[in-house]
Amino acid sequence: MKIYIIGIEGAGTSALAEMYFDLGYAVSGSDNGDHFYRTSLSKKGIEVFDEYSAKNIANEIDLVVFSTSIKDDNPEIIEARKKDLRMLSYPEALAELFNQKLGIAVCGTHGKTTTTAIIAHILNEIGQDPSAVVGSRVLNWGGNSISGKGDYFIIEADEYQNKLKYYDPYAVVLTSVDWDHPDFYPTELQYRQVFSNFVSRIPRHGFLVVYGDSAVAGNIALSAVCKISTYGFLEGNDFRIMNKKPWNEEKKMRNFSIIHKKKTIREFEIGLPGDYNLLNAAAAISVCYRLNLNMKEVANALRSFKGTARRFEYIGKKNGAILIDDYAHHPEEIKAMLKSARGLYDKKNIIALFHPHSFTRTEALLPDFAQSFDDADNVFVLDIYGSAREEKGNISSQNLVDQINRYFPEKAKLIPTIPEAVEFFKDKLSSKDVLISIGAGDVWKVTHELAGKIIDNK
Repeated sequence: MKIYIIGIEGAGTSALAEMYFDLGYAVSGSDNGDHFYRTSLSKKGIEVFDEYSAKNIANEIDLVVFSTSIKDDNPEIIEARKKDLRMLSYPEALAELFNQKLGIAVCGTHGKTTTTAIIAHILNEIGQDPSAVVGSRVLNWGGNSISGKGDYFIIEADEYQNKLKYYDPYAVVLTSVDWDHPDFYPTELQYRQVFSNFVSRIPRHGFLVVYGDSAVAGNIALSAVCKISTYGFLEGNDFRIMNKKPWNEEKKMRNFSIIHKKKTIREFEIGLPGDYNLLNAAAAISVCYRLNLNMKEVANALRSFKGTARRFEYIGKKNGAILIDDYAHHPEEIKAMLKSARGLYDKKNIIALFHPHSFTRTEALLPDFAQSFDDADNVFVLDIYGSAREEKGNISSQNLVDQINRYFPEKAKLIPTIPEAVEFFKDKLSSKDVLISIGAGDVWKVTHELAGKIIDNK
């Protein structure tokens, strides 16, 4: 079977491509983006065309999968329809595989990627042989998908454009609900409703694991007809995080306990900093408990988890300065990440280089973005990354810079482009600095280039 993927280098589509390859299909595709996932595709010998062209769509293709960011006027879309080839959007194609197994879908505004990766890693390590699709490269795997023969299939279930409607989950993790994607969900109520609809479809014999410290998530959970478990820091959660220890810099580990029904399940260790990663781990542990897995084996597997790309990822150094990259693109994510960074590097000068993602999100959440950088000493903002969704909007990065400076005079400055940012920082960093590239666009190129890492754009 020959499969062609239009927009193959997206986080999800690249993972799906690797999974198809592992299943024995002939896979190829095209993309004209930033090629962040090119290396992992190349390692599997998956051919990728750099331009969208009708000539790439061969007659013998059995299935064309396209990213939801691809527009109808794409020449490959037009050619595939002209040839009457079978076509599926990315979420439809993923659902075809996911719905055949006991599917565990991780959804919510924040924490999806890491939580999905932790669950899949644990199940893989303890011999469950799962399948999984994660929205970022999992450092333990060197890719963002695994194709197992076991019963479980774990996915990062994106709510944008209501991709959730295609999935029929056995279990769901709901990590958080903070209004996002205002270009598709104009109101907060509409955004919440998509999660309510999703959890209502979990079968009675399935289960829902939900972040119990959030009243909004808790209200959404009431739509479910299955068994519900809560996790979090607060008393009353079914799985409560307790006895959290400070980050051990020498061991690169953090210890914590999970309490269930007032009894300690056991102590766990995780090699990721930040309280938000304790929540991600607690969600995964809750799922494993509901699957009746051995908690000692779960703890050992969790200890070996290395994290995912672009989630507080250490990139290297420049002039002694520490370079970190993070995907945070929502105010709540930025605040949580910078709080963790401040805890780790309390005596250093923390520099945030932020790349706003989408005009509508920046406009709708502007006051929240402006107050997200309390734990940064300096903030630099790139021009808004419109991506395939938008080419222009009613707001600019200068509006965000002005709003930040309204609260903290002279704290923020505009650096329009990535080359300008690289040029600006290359001689200004020192050992007292931590530079964090932040955002869902291609801001990662700045810290990678400063660290002397090769960026493969071909």
